[in-house]
Amino acid sequence: MNLRPETVPTHTLSDLTNRLVPSPRMPVLFVGHGNPMNALADNTFTREWERVGAGLPAAQAIVVISAHWLTPGGTHITDAPRNPIIYDFGGFPDELYRVKYETHGDERVARILAEHLVEYEARLDSQWGLDHGTWSVLKFLAPAPQVPVLQISIDYSMPLPKLYELFGRLRDLRRRGVVFIGSGNIVHALNRVRWGGGPAWDWAEEFDAQTADALATRDVAKLVDPYRSWSAARIAVPTDDHYRPMVAALGLLEPDEEIGFFNTEIDMGSVGMRSFITAA
Repeated sequence: MNLRPETVPTHTLSDLTNRLVPSPRMPVLFVGHGNPMNALADNTFTREWERVGAGLPAAQAIVVISAHWLTPGGTHITDAPRNPIIYDFGGFPDELYRVKYETHGDERVARILAEHLVEYEARLDSQWGLDHGTWSVLKFLAPAPQVPVLQISIDYSMPLPKLYELFGRLRDLRRRGVVFIGSGNIVHALNRVRWGGGPAWDWAEEFDAQTADALATRDVAKLVDPYRSWSAARIAVPTDDHYRPMVAALGLLEPDEEIGFFNTEIDMGSVGMRSFITAA
């Protein structure tokens, strides 16, 4: 990958941030993306994505934090002028590999993001595109975006409390027209999936309810330490790759900012689709 440390030799952070016009506070979303086949579906999940997307305010940029871009030991930001689609899965029908989602990036917006994360030595990446954690939901939330779409990677080596703090550094950009979207799944136990369909496992429902309550009450201490907070976490979150985008979205919320849930079902027994958006 073409990675390079962020440098801004001719602009200050103030100069760059002025490229984004002050705006009303933009929403933060966390979306449970689930099965890649949702990208081809007309179901309760995708219809809800369409409904939520139709209500989003006009943004100046969309920035997604996807569970499918994990970078060990660093944070990367896409800055290519065009975003290639990444089909980061295998064994699915050919139709899924023909899905298109045309978007452009913006190096100036990428530099603004990187400058806000300069303490974390964020790097720009012109090779990564949009993985399925991003395009499979954006094609419903924002079918034909006229604004730049970027991704920020998840540093998989970073403890969850630090990840929460990192994304908190970007909070003020919500008042510069940036809509942030975390894309993952709070309950994500693929080793327990009921491929033929069926009810949710008891432990999946338990963990979903516990985290939903913590989100509603903004109990950040529990949410950034799930394995110590809840016994069901070890089964519901065997690895925390899909849980991390929720922590990122949590970090972007203002203190005491309320959220509303949607798509609260658990799919295939062990994939939690619970999503949230900040209240208007």
